[in-house]
Amino acid sequence: MNGSWILSGILALPLIGALFILLLPGDSEPTKRNARWIALFATLITFVLSLVAWSRFDPTQPGFQLVEERDWFSHAILYKLGVDGISMPFVLLTAFLMPICIVASWTPIQTRVKEYMITFLIMETLMVGVFVALDLVLFYLFFEGGLIPMFIIIGVWGHGNRVYAAFKFFLYTFTGSVLMLLAIMAMYWTAGTTDITVLLKTHFPANMQTWLWLGFFASFAVKMPMWPVHTWLPDAHVEAPTAGSVMLAAILLKMGGYGFIRFSLPMFPDASLYFTPLIFALSVIAIIYTSLVALAQESMKKLIAYSSVAHMGFVTMGIFAANTQGLQGAVYQMVSHGLISGALFLCVGVVYDRMHTYDIAAYGGLVQRMPLYAVAFMVFTLGNVGLPGTTGFIGEFLTLIGTFQINNWVAFLATFGIILSACYALYLYRRIIFGVIEKPSLMGITDLTGREIATLLPLGLLMLFYGVHPQPIIDASAASIDQIVEGFQHAVAATKTAGL
Repeated sequence: MNGSWILSGILALPLIGALFILLLPGDSEPTKRNARWIALFATLITFVLSLVAWSRFDPTQPGFQLVEERDWFSHAILYKLGVDGISMPFVLLTAFLMPICIVASWTPIQTRVKEYMITFLIMETLMVGVFVALDLVLFYLFFEGGLIPMFIIIGVWGHGNRVYAAFKFFLYTFTGSVLMLLAIMAMYWTAGTTDITVLLKTHFPANMQTWLWLGFFASFAVKMPMWPVHTWLPDAHVEAPTAGSVMLAAILLKMGGYGFIRFSLPMFPDASLYFTPLIFALSVIAIIYTSLVALAQESMKKLIAYSSVAHMGFVTMGIFAANTQGLQGAVYQMVSHGLISGALFLCVGVVYDRMHTYDIAAYGGLVQRMPLYAVAFMVFTLGNVGLPGTTGFIGEFLTLIGTFQINNWVAFLATFGIILSACYALYLYRRIIFGVIEKPSLMGITDLTGREIATLLPLGLLMLFYGVHPQPIIDASAASIDQIVEGFQHAVAATKTAGL
């Protein structure tokens, strides 16, 4: 299905908005106001265009749709875009969250507003590009390019030890991706192309698959992040501005899981099967260990950051179960986590804007002054716990079902993570919201403003709607996931038959 221009339009619109903001004169208050409005309109139009793409997308077809292809570099590198049932939900999620981030930054960001909005718009193009690229080199450019805006956002508009956190984030994620670049070069020398649609049908020798898998794993594991290469995430979250944390948790982490589904399973099936026990072990450690670490945190942002690592453990576990339920659960969990973690970081940003601290001990009894906030925070906390009726439950449940079919001990141990998530999430909620207000600084704290309600309400409604009606997300990815599972099982069976 030829998309002719839709996906290119989604990539171009934020850049056009950034160009308009760049042309604004000076740094006066009218300029700041105009920059905010231009950024909001650009992201809203981009979201509308992503809905147009969704309306033209046929979820019953497993292949790539809305494909655009143009020669870019002597037929060796293509400008090739397309979406399937796995990438389409993430395109929609990115486009949906970006206007919310712009609104969330409306008041908190008062310095270098023009530059901030330009950086965010450029980051949107690069993030969407990761999910729509159908050329490996193009994918790599988008994948790595997304590091630069986030590095700037943390380093310039972050808090406290922001420069250290920005460099740690950049060096961790960039180092892993260098190995992926070597793997991409090896694939080009073997297959003679970087076209992803061709590479998905290329059979690489089993011993070569091992090295290629490790090269991609080095990048995706850091990006997710998996234990033990997760230590950059808490620092990046704590120092990043609120909207930066939202995009980091909701979209950037998902690129690792998307990469495992798009490349590791279908392109390197033998290596994926060989390394499955390693992935299961790292996933269980991430789920249990980082949940325990979250329970010990005294910073709200660090607690939610560690919970993200634990929830991503369910994603990797589901992906490498390599069956329909596991993969559907992984995709669903990533979309769900994008909504819930984004909302939790927005909730933390609400009280930070008033009190300028993330310390849990600085709060207590907020329900008496902020009843609306208490309700909103409770809804998203329950989603984070995985309460039935929220999206968090469905994602974790499906990954556990898929994993149980492959290894029931792994599923049994991972279930402890759900219990621990209830412990740290409800413990955080009780300490912040309940009790008596004893601190004089909290006496004048105000409830949610209209702007803050506008950022939280859409996320809450979607979390609850898809929590009781998950079929749209599951149906969107079903055909593409079935194709991956069938291809994986066929490749593994062929290898066993050959006695390799």
